[in-house]
Amino acid sequence: MAVPKRKVSKARRDKRRSNVWKISAPSLVKCSQCGEFKTTHRVCKECGYYNGREVIKKEA
Repeated sequence: MAVPKRKVSKARRDKRRSNVWKISAPSLVKCSQCGEFKTTHRVCKECGYYNGREVIKKEA
């Protein structure tokens, strides 16, 4: 059975358990046309605008 040869230091253990490796939530910005929250560099799902231009036709 595998047994550790040396004690793992507190610093090494805490580095492994830190939040450095955990994934973060996507950043959200307000759409310039409709004001809904959307992810950056994506077409707005509500109004269909991207970078001030209508990319997808949406029915009102």
